[in-house]
Amino acid sequence: MATVNKVTKAHLALLGANLFYGAGFTVAKSIMPRLIQPLGFIFIRVGIVTILFWLSYLIGNEYRTKIDRQDWYKIILGGLFGVALNQMLFFSGLNLTFPIHAALIMMSTPLLITVISIVMLRERIPGTKTAGLLMGISGAILLMSAGKEITITGNSAKGDLLVFANAASYAVYLVLIKPLMHKYRPIIVIRWVFLFGFLMVLPFGWRQFYCINWSLFEAIDLISVAFIVVCVTFFTYLWNIYALKVLTPTVAGAYIYLQPIFAAMISVLYIGEQITGIKLIATILIFGGVYLANFGFKKSTKRST
Repeated sequence: MATVNKVTKAHLALLGANLFYGAGFTVAKSIMPRLIQPLGFIFIRVGIVTILFWLSYLIGNEYRTKIDRQDWYKIILGGLFGVALNQMLFFSGLNLTFPIHAALIMMSTPLLITVISIVMLRERIPGTKTAGLLMGISGAILLMSAGKEITITGNSAKGDLLVFANAASYAVYLVLIKPLMHKYRPIIVIRWVFLFGFLMVLPFGWRQFYCINWSLFEAIDLISVAFIVVCVTFFTYLWNIYALKVLTPTVAGAYIYLQPIFAAMISVLYIGEQITGIKLIATILIFGGVYLANFGFKKSTKRST
């Protein structure tokens, strides 16, 4: 049974991961496609982070850890859905659509996780969790669309479809990888997931990476790339996979509701965006939704640990 301390650490890990995600959304858009094309950016992200995860192998003591043969297909699929498809679809979609479209569509991830969990894990859905999901989605839609007209034209429709496919891919990854968190150390799983993910990204991202003109980069651009690689990729994947060892996939997905809040906070600090009453109401709805979703999972989590 998971201790309170472990549960608290898992929630803090999800909180930190989504804080970085919220910041990374704006940072990535600021340099893409101005300096880096989507798949070239993914090549950098996945390649460097794979190296970072495998460097930990040299200082760790997992040399004798053996992964069972029947688990390899889950790890390979984790690389496909959690790294290759997830990142390539999202960055390609973000490059074509508007940030507000991408943010709204990403809010479908918890619902997709719920559906996949019912099918794959036979997970029960308490009423409080359902209310939390609906409340969180309502708050996110209110926050991201307040005072703005949402239209879908031209390439934006294609971008929206790619982002939705990314949300579905990430939902499959969270549910698929959950059982491995009880069997192996998280760092071991994520190390192999990224290695297979990088091998899948390699043939698609190499060309765009090769075409990058590094002489056009200023110091702030290089810092932005480093932030996306280290904070938004390395730490977020590590923290998410750690949290999945203790919490359920749907709880992890519920934290996605916090990303618009963090994005709004960053906008206030860096571009002077005003806090309005609508945004405050949306914030309350999102936090309330996360709380209800987590409360609805407590009994289910205890039985499964």
